[in-house]
Amino acid sequence: MDLASEDSFRLNVLLANKPKAIRIDESKLIVYGLSDKGEAKVELKPTGRPEQYLRAVKELISGHILGSPGGYPVYLKRWTRMGQMRDESLEQLLMLGEPEAVVAAVGSPGLTEELARRAWWAMEDADNARRMLQNPNIVASGMGPVLAEYVLDYLPFETETDRQTDSVRLILQPGLLEPAKVEDLWSKSGRKQAYLVGFLQALPDALPQPSAPRDDRQRLADQLEPLADDGNPVAGLLLRATSGPGQAYLETVATVLDKPPNQDVVTATFDCLRAYFAPLRPAGEPKLPLLDVQAEAAAFADGDGAPTAVTEVLALCPQLRDDIAAMRILSGVGYGVIRPVLSDPTTLGSLMRRRLKPIMDPIQAQLVQLRTAVGS
Repeated sequence: MDLASEDSFRLNVLLANKPKAIRIDESKLIVYGLSDKGEAKVELKPTGRPEQYLRAVKELISGHILGSPGGYPVYLKRWTRMGQMRDESLEQLLMLGEPEAVVAAVGSPGLTEELARRAWWAMEDADNARRMLQNPNIVASGMGPVLAEYVLDYLPFETETDRQTDSVRLILQPGLLEPAKVEDLWSKSGRKQAYLVGFLQALPDALPQPSAPRDDRQRLADQLEPLADDGNPVAGLLLRATSGPGQAYLETVATVLDKPPNQDVVTATFDCLRAYFAPLRPAGEPKLPLLDVQAEAAAFADGDGAPTAVTEVLALCPQLRDDIAAMRILSGVGYGVIRPVLSDPTTLGSLMRRRLKPIMDPIQAQLVQLRTAVGS
């Protein structure tokens, strides 16, 4: 389809002025160009069906920017999806007026603050904001707080729990939100387990609601700090878990697992537990059912065949054997624990919680164990 002569002329003028980004409002049939002086726009006057006319507009733009008359090329789509775009091509992507090209640009490791500003002008979108907040360079730039504010404002409209969790985790990166807004978000998290998981991921040792250290924390510190300072992972984790921040972390995990809405929240919380107690299990998730994880943990904490790090701790604090076993269990929870009792990933709500009860009760017991002082 040929473009109207007036549209063709005005679009060529727009392109001749070398815009920094182009955005097409397909519903209103307007092409916008971003320059240092602000926005320019071309209000299209289609001579045929709008979708075919827009395709012709994109072909003209692509031919000017890329030298390819076929619009946004198929090979370019494949490259951008695979993360194979060169950094020097990012400016071109933002001038095509194609949403997929903007998505490719914002996901590139080579994105700069200036290009992030152009991309955000071209396509304000929560997914794009999250992609850019995964880039440390953008987080540290002036665009970081702008994107975080948008994600925070959009958060009540997110319906998928995994996106809620990702959003909270990303906007809680240092320097993005004012402390008062973090506190406000925490207060709202009491009704949203997915938000709490985001806090667990982002601030495991600095949750907004403080807790008192475990009653025996000072005595354990006196006994275990020399071992922890020498790199003993068991001593280090015991001190971390019994501290005030550690107790707040364990309490928050217990809150999430008490009434999770779906399996995504359960598995994300299990991921948090494995990450928190990972020094006890450097080999990673064992993918074992709970009974096997418990049996393995009992052997791990047994004084006869335990690793050196365990025996060193038990020589000073033999009363901590059950705590060590609890930490080892929590370091090994994963999908292998869920699968025997709940094989259908679509089960959710109260039915899911009933079926998970045989594993949730023992896991909650380990959390209680670590929050309860033990005698000498």
